[in-house]
Amino acid sequence: MMQNIDQYEGIWVFAEQREGKIQEVALELIGKARELADVKDDTVSALLLGKDIKGLADDLVQYGADQVIVVENDQLDNYQTNPYTDVLTQLVRKFKPSILLLGATSIGRDLAPRLATRLKTGLSADCIDLEIDSEGILIQTKPSFGGNIMVEIMCPNYRPQMATVRPKVLGTPEKDPGRKGQVIVEHVQIDPDNILTAIIEKVKDTTVAEKIEDAEIVIAGGRGMQSKENFDKLYQLAEVIGGKVGATRPPVNEGWISEDRQIGQSGKTIAPRLYIACGISGAVQHTVGMENSGTVIAINKDPRAPIFNFADYGIVGDCKKIIPILTEKLKEIVDNDK
Repeated sequence: MMQNIDQYEGIWVFAEQREGKIQEVALELIGKARELADVKDDTVSALLLGKDIKGLADDLVQYGADQVIVVENDQLDNYQTNPYTDVLTQLVRKFKPSILLLGATSIGRDLAPRLATRLKTGLSADCIDLEIDSEGILIQTKPSFGGNIMVEIMCPNYRPQMATVRPKVLGTPEKDPGRKGQVIVEHVQIDPDNILTAIIEKVKDTTVAEKIEDAEIVIAGGRGMQSKENFDKLYQLAEVIGGKVGATRPPVNEGWISEDRQIGQSGKTIAPRLYIACGISGAVQHTVGMENSGTVIAINKDPRAPIFNFADYGIVGDCKKIIPILTEKLKEIVDNDK
């Protein structure tokens, strides 16, 4: 049965927080929602769920939200699928937003499809861009067919229009400390019988000191590195310039590097200040994960490699020979500056 979509208005962003800290992707989404709302003369609302988190509302306003809907409950202290889905379902049915955006994080990817099913609407996952067309419909852009093409998806007949968006693809807006907005506190019923799991203990992953998506400098290797011994040379370069090592999918499949360092459609999306691509051809499956990098340096022996289309500086040559020379030269510069 088709909905009466004229009842729905406003752009909502799920303001994901963990342990009382707003996740960066939520701020990115608020910035994009602000752009979309200005196009269609609409409002931006942030949804903030948790325990003792009302104090975070002002930050969300200062990043672009017109209002923040706050739900505080002990059962929302840690993310669990059922209570979060129940709460958001009740809020959407009450306020009827036209658009609902979530980050494509582990939480967003779990929550969004469950919520879309409850609301009987569509969902586009892992989007990399959002626009509003002339009729006010949300255009959701995402890679498809193995990342070989970009598709635009629309949901014209059902509301809310839902999408999850990859972190690091939209950019974080500037904070405006003087910006004012409304904070709405909602009291929502949570059925304790619907909470099917209990959190016994939380254990933080301490194996990686810094996530690659947070690194300012990334040196990434591809199939062109040819072996683990060659790939390991990237770590020496990274140590000299204070960077982190990443990879395309083939080195991960070969076991040269761990999966948490994979960049691209099926891996992480990054936006470092400096990105050095070593032996990477530049297929769209990879470049979709690094195209928002600042300065890009590409090293490849094929002068026609697509990666050079993304590069600010290109070196045509054998990575296995160039990287040790580059490492040594940079080390001399660093040592001389000390």
